[in-house]
Amino acid sequence: MHEQSTAQNRLQSAIQTLQRGNIAQAKSLFTSLCHDHPHLTHAWFGLAYACSNLNDFTASIAAIDKVLEHESKNIKAIIFKADQLVYNKQERMALSFYEAAIQLTSKQQNLPDEIVRGLQRGITLREKYDDQYSDYLLSALIKKGYERGKISKRFDEALDISFGKKEIYLQQPTRFYFPGLPQRAFFERSEFPWLNTIESKTPAIKFELQQMLSGQEQFSPYLDSNSTEPNFVKHLDIVDSLNWSAAYLWHYGVLNDVVAEQCPNTKQALDTAPLPYIGGQTPVALFSKLKAGVKIPAHHGLLNTRLICHLPIIVPKNCGGLRVGNETRQWEEGKALIFDDSIEHEAWNNSQEERVVLLFDIWRPELTDDEKRLITDMLVAVDEFSEQE
Repeated sequence: MHEQSTAQNRLQSAIQTLQRGNIAQAKSLFTSLCHDHPHLTHAWFGLAYACSNLNDFTASIAAIDKVLEHESKNIKAIIFKADQLVYNKQERMALSFYEAAIQLTSKQQNLPDEIVRGLQRGITLREKYDDQYSDYLLSALIKKGYERGKISKRFDEALDISFGKKEIYLQQPTRFYFPGLPQRAFFERSEFPWLNTIESKTPAIKFELQQMLSGQEQFSPYLDSNSTEPNFVKHLDIVDSLNWSAAYLWHYGVLNDVVAEQCPNTKQALDTAPLPYIGGQTPVALFSKLKAGVKIPAHHGLLNTRLICHLPIIVPKNCGGLRVGNETRQWEEGKALIFDDSIEHEAWNNSQEERVVLLFDIWRPELTDDEKRLITDMLVAVDEFSEQE
């Protein structure tokens, strides 16, 4: 106990000497204390400060490394070492220590101001390095003939992700995930020859839609707070609201005879699509109406074994768009958009008029017939189990 008390007294004396500006003397006191008490991390920290003030970079780093030997997650010591490396023009090495401090404090709150300032220095250095890195790579690629938008959209996106300009968006279905399917946000119309028939029916479908809109209201809120499905936006104005509404032709595998009778051309067109028929679940086909100024927030769909098709029927000017992952596309009347809704997506209508698309789901084209059968059997069994409760 006496030895510990003596060590603390010596430590306080060394700290006070450092604070008075007697740096060389403080260094001598810390050095002696570290020799006698090599596990006293505060002494090593004091020695690191003294050496830093004497511009002895090598000794300062050696001392702070002794702190980190005993306390590898000491945030203050990690930031101190990063700062020392910056002062010695070793910024790339410093960045790894700043990054470690940022990661270790990511879930901490009410950090001391000294730590916050240190973390901000790290963030500033990271931004500087990211800019240098992206500028260098882009310059090197351009010298070798790279032109954005000319060769590969996928490479362009990969470059944006590498530069931190875009995020990585992957399939995250909320109900069932099937592995091994390509992570693609949008599919091209040319990949689905049967779409030509449906798109050619757009004028007839639009006529049926307009007739329905002028008659008895067939639209109901797309999101219903009484639904057994979890609502991802219960606090927003699109739940239990006609701001985002639907008129179903197929509703969870059940044909809506009323709408089907009013829209025979629409029904006939959809019969040519590879709709998934799973009792009580699919197909789902509907007119989706989004009122002026309404936004559907980012969310994920239930399954990644299907694709969602939008056939735009009524599209006002400056309507807005559909974002899936990193890519945004605009609706154009009569030209379908096909996308994987298990990837985060959102939509908005910035115009002053309503936007309506014919929305329906189809099987993923990569699935074999056996896989479709197995998925169908599994999803039916899931529903059967739920009905037992």
